[in-house]
Order: sequence, then C-alpha cells, then structure tokens
Amino acid sequence: MTKMDLSRRTFIRTSLAAGGGLMLGFHIPVKEAQAAMIAPEAWKAPVGGTEINAWLTIDTNGIVTVRCPHTEMGQGGMTSVAMMIAEELDVPWANVRCMLADANRFVTRGQEYKDMSTGGSNLVRNRHPHILQAGASARERLKEAAAKAWGVDRSKVVAKQGVLTSGDKKGTYGEFATAAAAVTLDQEPKAKAYKDWWLIGKPTPRMDVAVKVDGSAVYPIDVRVPGMVYAAVKASPVPGGKLKSFNFDAIKNRPGVIGVVELKQTKAKLQNADMRSAIAVVADSFYRAKTALDLMPVEWDLGPGADNSFEKMDAMARDLMNKDGQHAEEVRGDPRPILAKGGKVVTGDYMRPYDGHVPMSPPACVASVTADRVDLWAFTQNVAASLLLAADQAGRQPKDVYVHGVYQGGAFGLGNAVDIVRQAVEISKQVGKPVKVTWTREENILQSRSRPPIWAKFQAVLDDKGLPAAMISRAIGESEVPDYADRGIANMSYKVPHFRYERHIVPSNMPIGPNRAPGNNSNGYTIEQFADEMALAGGWDPLEWRLKMTEGNEPWQRVLLKIKEVAGYTTKLPKGRGMGIGVVESHGSVVGAVATVEVSRRGALNIEKILIVSNTGYVLNPRAAHEQVYGCIAWELSHALYGGLNMQGGRFQNVNFDTYKLMRFPDMPEVESVFAMSENNWWGGFGETAGPPTPPAVANAIFFATGKRVRSTPILKQDLTWA
Repeated sequence: MTKMDLSRRTFIRTSLAAGGGLMLGFHIPVKEAQAAMIAPEAWKAPVGGTEINAWLTIDTNGIVTVRCPHTEMGQGGMTSVAMMIAEELDVPWANVRCMLADANRFVTRGQEYKDMSTGGSNLVRNRHPHILQAGASARERLKEAAAKAWGVDRSKVVAKQGVLTSGDKKGTYGEFATAAAAVTLDQEPKAKAYKDWWLIGKPTPRMDVAVKVDGSAVYPIDVRVPGMVYAAVKASPVPGGKLKSFNFDAIKNRPGVIGVVELKQTKAKLQNADMRSAIAVVADSFYRAKTALDLMPVEWDLGPGADNSFEKMDAMARDLMNKDGQHAEEVRGDPRPILAKGGKVVTGDYMRPYDGHVPMSPPACVASVTADRVDLWAFTQNVAASLLLAADQAGRQPKDVYVHGVYQGGAFGLGNAVDIVRQAVEISKQVGKPVKVTWTREENILQSRSRPPIWAKFQAVLDDKGLPAAMISRAIGESEVPDYADRGIANMSYKVPHFRYERHIVPSNMPIGPNRAPGNNSNGYTIEQFADEMALAGGWDPLEWRLKMTEGNEPWQRVLLKIKEVAGYTTKLPKGRGMGIGVVESHGSVVGAVATVEVSRRGALNIEKILIVSNTGYVLNPRAAHEQVYGCIAWELSHALYGGLNMQGGRFQNVNFDTYKLMRFPDMPEVESVFAMSENNWWGGFGETAGPPTPPAVANAIFFATGKRVRSTPILKQDLTWA
C-alpha cells in the first residue's frame, strides 16, 4: 500500500533528490512552502544519504530532515522535537524539515526512539535528554569527519549554523554528511548547558500550521486507498453488554451493502483497546453503511450495567462521604484526635460528573490486511502500540505491519483507549478489502473511556492564627482507576501539620480512562475551592493564605508571587463582580489561574478574563506554550461550564453536541498567559497543566461575585442568582 487517493485533501509528495547525504534518524516533512510530507514509508529519507542513527538526515545542500516518533495531535510535538534536534545540531532553523517516524522500524530494530507514545505532557518533559543527545551526537560526528579530512583534532573544529570551521578551513554540513555517517564516537557527547541555548526558548511558529490551514494535512478520516470499503460499527450501548442476535437479511439488499461482520469480545474484563462485542455493516460508502446499520434489527444482552444510573452512584457516594475511607493514608500525623476536640471547623463537599473527550475528529481508522502485510492509518496516541494491536488482531508478525503517519484531530487521552484499530483490522481481514471504520459522535461518546466522576468531602480545624491545624480529605472515585481520585489531593502542597487522606470507591459499569490532566482536572476544582473556604474562615486573603501555606516551596512561591505582581487580585470588587484564584500542580508543573467574572442578578455568568501563570521549569517554545494555555482553558471551561454526561440505564444519554454542549467562540474569555520559570534543572509539562486551575478560579470568583459556593459542575446548571 504505497499509493493513496485522497478525496478531500492531498498528500504532499515526497521529493527525491540525487546525491549523498547523512541520515541520522528522525523524519518529518515540510516542503519549501512549509507543507508537511507524510511518506508511505516514513523511515526512508526524502533525499539520498546514509543513515547513521534513527533521528535525522542531512542532504548535500545542508537540509536537515528530522524524524519525530510522536503523534502530532495539534499540540506542536513535531516542532518541539525538531527544535531540540536543531538546537544541539546547531543548524539554521530555515534548513530544518520534519516528518513522522516509522513504527515498524521502532518495533523491529531495537526501539531506537526509546518511546513513541504521546500523552501525559511527557514529550518535552521526560524525553528531552535523549532527543537533545541525538542532535549532539550528529554534531560531533560531523565535526569528527571534518577533523579527519583537515588533519586536526575534533576539539579544534567549530560547528555552527550548518557550517564547520577550523582556522582557515571551512565546509558545510552537507559536504561532510556522507563521511560523518561512517564515524563512530568513543563516547557520546552531553547536551548543552541551558545557558548556551540559541533556539530553545525562542518563539517559533509550528511547522504544521500551513498544511492545517490550507487543508492539505491528512487525518485518519481523510484517508482513501484503492479498493477501499466503509464500515459503520455499533457496540452495546451499555458498556459490558453483548450482542445476542442480528438480522442481516433485513438489509442485505440495500444499495451498496457488502456484508456484515460480528466483532467478538474475547476477554471477560475489558481494558483499554481490547475488542468489545459489536456489529459492523460494510458498504461502498459510510452513509450507506451507517444507514443500513441503523435499520438492521439488533438485539443486545445489556448485562447488569443496565440497572446503573448516576443518581444511584451519587446517592452511594454521598453516603460514603460520612464513613471512614476504605483506603487511608496519614500523610502527616493523625488529624482525627485534633478534629474531635472541636474548635473552628471548616467543611466542604464537592462533585463533578462524567465527561467525554469528544475530539474534533471522531475516531477513524483505515486498515488493509493482505496476504503479505498489514497497513494502517489510525486514530492513535502511540503508533507503535497500534502496530502491535494490529499484528495481534491480524495474527501476523510485527515486521509485516506498517502504520502510516497521519495527523490526529484531537485525542486528549482517548487515543490510547479505544478498540477501533482492532475493529478495522478484523473487518478488513474478513472482507478481504481495505476498510475505513469511522465512529459516529454518538458511538464516540458511548464507547470511549470517559473522565470519571469525583466526590470529595473535606474537614479542617483552624488554629489560633486562622490556619488549618488538621485536615481530613475523603474522596470517592471510580473503581477502574482509583488513583485518579488521589491526584492533587493526597499529595496537595498546602502543608497542613496533620493531614489524612481517605478514599472510597463507587462501582460502575462505565469504562473510564485518561482525559487531559487526569485526576488533577476534576480534583483541582474541589481542593482549590476548599483552600479558599479555609482561608476565608480564618480571616485570610486567599492569595496570602496560599503564600503562607506553601512557604519554602520555590515553584509554588514563584507562581503566587507573579500572580501578586501582575493579576491585580482583590476580594473587594462590587457585588456582581469577582476575582478568584486556583493553583494546581500536575505533570511536573505548577500553574495558577486568576479569573475575573461578572454575574447578573438573574444569574447570567460572563467570564471576562483568565490570567494564567505557568512554572514548568523551562519553556521550549514560548509561542506554542501560550497556545497550549489557550487550548487548556477552552477544554476545561467546556467541561466545567457546559459538560456533564448524563448516565441513565447504564448508558450515556446526551451523546451529541445538541445535548452535550461545549464552548463556542463567543464564550471564550480574554486570556493572558504569563511565565514564571524556575529554570533550575527541572522540566514540567505544558500540554495539560493550564486546565485544572481554571474552573476553581472561576468558581472562587463566582463566590465573591454572588456569595454562592458552586460545589458541583456543570456550573451553568447551578443557581447563580443573587439579590
């Protein structure tokens, strides 16, 4: 499968040039007009040359092509990887190209990229050492090649901006690329010191912007291959249910219908991308496949989950709030004897419901299973993991499976937790043709692993200074990933002298999974409101309280002091207007939000501005980092203001945008993004971290505007009226 016919967008062809060159491993395209190239065989450079490691190539003209092993979900990962390579290689940014790396090579050649997953704000945070080192290694090989040619020691050769010099001798990277390919270093070089960066830290436009603007970027939903057919899939609307029967005869004569494929569940307890029981109709167009599927009589055994509802879960959780936790940790001493003595006690309980990922592009996957190979264009956050899933489902060796690089129309954690790859491979295997599986929005919401609900009850007793002397936190979470209920609460940075964390679990049939800043996203809403409640009960300004409770914690102090400097924070605005703070540590970063809101007497909410102060240790690309801040705010406000999946009869009821609402352009507040970087040898993440502090900042601002504490979401379903 080396040719694709795209109906809506066209791949940019990979141009091949004659001549030698150095191939150092990564590969992500761009053309003269910054157009991304996605080659059918992404491990082959678009120019001649000899490969020396898995990261980059250099052609005779000095053009560097970087291979990015990480999925591009619109968050700038390709540009970040290319920047790190270019920083160490020391090559003009205008000479850098980028394309997606090959999963087959990774799986079959010793995992040269170390990791191909994308998620958890990990790309720069945890992978920068080996990416930077790959660029440094290439630079030193070029220097060694020049040193041998010139008869000097490598230490006498300078590599700068694509040019090698030593005294009066001079040559380009392109001239020495082929020779450098044969160089073996006695010892791999270390990456530069932070003070020596020339590119990292500078605002740099993302490499994929042009192709996404002009429509030439290819997503899984765009892919067409010769002879391809289409499949519409439906799994049990109640997770855990099984297919009982279907009547294909009722639809087999409909226009375009090719066949039906039963997708059989092989495991009793499903995890992540395991195949679930489902039925697929295959046709010559998606419309015909979906129409036939909707008309085909299907009977489900919905299973015991059909009796579940959010009301039942909520009642159980609120009962458990008043009972000792099934899991308990005395983080600092035992607060219970102190609380038992009484005094000025502060309590608060909170709730957030299920929420969905709803990426812009619903999950889609194209698979072609033939006698000698399997080809895949997938919705995924880990192309290597998808390759192994495809190999397993097809019963083939990984070496015979090829995952072709495409952009992702959003994922937010969902790209690791759906079975669409298995579905596409199985259907292609059975019908003997390439097949595209596209989930409808309804199927996306019904079958995805959603953000779990959270309930939390806090109790604290204040000392004679108005500060918490002892505190108990009791969180109630979902059973599949219980530690989501812990994050940001069990390890909170406010140093209460005596602190105990407890957890209960509420059973449910609903599958849950990561959802942009998992755990911290919902828990920040609870703990940061209670921080305000403790501060106000003790007579403290909420900002000053946070400064006092995090003394000695440099990353937090830096964020809070920057807020104090730039936010103009005050609790003394006129009634109907308010400012609120939220600060959450997640993914190795500390990020604070300050929200300014206006609430009419009738309860109409207007969020005027969100200020974000980020401390991620370092910032690789300020431009992309600010963009991530805006995206995180839109993401979290969508859930906090409008979201909430309504679960009745073991299934979600609001499964499209008419009933599950998200933010529209006019709803987006003014955003100001400010950095307060520690720059002391630690790296945090940026892709998720501005989200969690935003909803509690809004809720705290609403309190100052109205006097009402918004203890649950969606916020716009609460009574915000005031007199």
